[in-house]
Amino acid sequence: MKIIKLPTIIVLLLILGACGQAQEMGFEEYNPKSTLVVPENPVSRSKFPFIDVHSHQRDMSAAALATLISDMDRLNEGIMVNLSGGSGSNLNDKLESVKKNYPNRFVVFANVDFEGVGKDGWSEKAAAQLGEDIKNGAKGLKIYKSLGLRYKDTDGNRVAIDDPRLDPIWAKCSELGVPVLIHAADPKSFWDEMDSDNERWLELKTHSRRKRSATDPAPWEQIIAEQHRMFKRNPNTKFINAHMGWYANDLGKLGELLDEIPNMNVGIAAVIAELGRQPQNAKAFFIKYQDRILFGKDSWKPEEFPTYFRVLETADEYFPYYKKYHAFWAMYGLDLPDDVLKKVYYKNALNLIPGLDKSLFPAE
Repeated sequence: MKIIKLPTIIVLLLILGACGQAQEMGFEEYNPKSTLVVPENPVSRSKFPFIDVHSHQRDMSAAALATLISDMDRLNEGIMVNLSGGSGSNLNDKLESVKKNYPNRFVVFANVDFEGVGKDGWSEKAAAQLGEDIKNGAKGLKIYKSLGLRYKDTDGNRVAIDDPRLDPIWAKCSELGVPVLIHAADPKSFWDEMDSDNERWLELKTHSRRKRSATDPAPWEQIIAEQHRMFKRNPNTKFINAHMGWYANDLGKLGELLDEIPNMNVGIAAVIAELGRQPQNAKAFFIKYQDRILFGKDSWKPEEFPTYFRVLETADEYFPYYKKYHAFWAMYGLDLPDDVLKKVYYKNALNLIPGLDKSLFPAE
């Protein structure tokens, strides 16, 4: 056999060409399938019926509700809390549709429009409208992150979450015995430098509008501190801190806050990826604070709920999350005890939100 020796430059070009071809794939596309072989226990339906305290539904027509019910029954969802209720006639239309079609399966929260803070009588009018909305059937108040980020008063100043002009709103919720589910700020990484140390780099690259400067519109720490001060100043109002207050990645700190603020509860919507990467720590946290944690999902995508069930219910190891840009790491199950699961899935929500149909859930 004759051995043909190729010139060195050709060999180098062939090597570089092969390397170049391999490098055409960027980090965004790199998503390898794990070769790890471990026991798998996927969960398509929750072990106990659950209340989703964090959902958003703009369309609550009879046809839309029927479609939702079909998916809810498949997932074992007992009650959906629609946080996008609006106010006034818009809210009343949703409430009327629920009443006519599925009165025990849907709950609607009202919203407050913070445009006009600073006008004479704004606080009183806002509180009065909220009172009317609750009288008409709203079971709580949802505050969007735009409070603290976007809203400005009549003088052009940012409306802080703990602005005393908002106190009549929180007082109205206390008076009427309904909870406030509040989303403040966003993950701190959105305020951090977008560099190789930023854990949310891929998310910020693919969703560039989420990136903020360190002071846009205020430092993250300042906005979060405003929220906590507001909680403490209104001890008789029940609060559900959405997304675990963005401290799911620091459960030690979150535990300290729960100890300091007894009227604060937390929802797990959109932060299951943080819990699923620290199974031992998160399990201990759920057991310790089992009376203060509520189930929620946020975006209504039925195919994503099984990841929540699997993290909460099983002891599975190293299974995928459903959004790489949101969490590029694998999940582990917390294997929560049944008594804790029941509280997270439905008991805590039944205790916080008035007027829910308890017959939809196991009798104790």
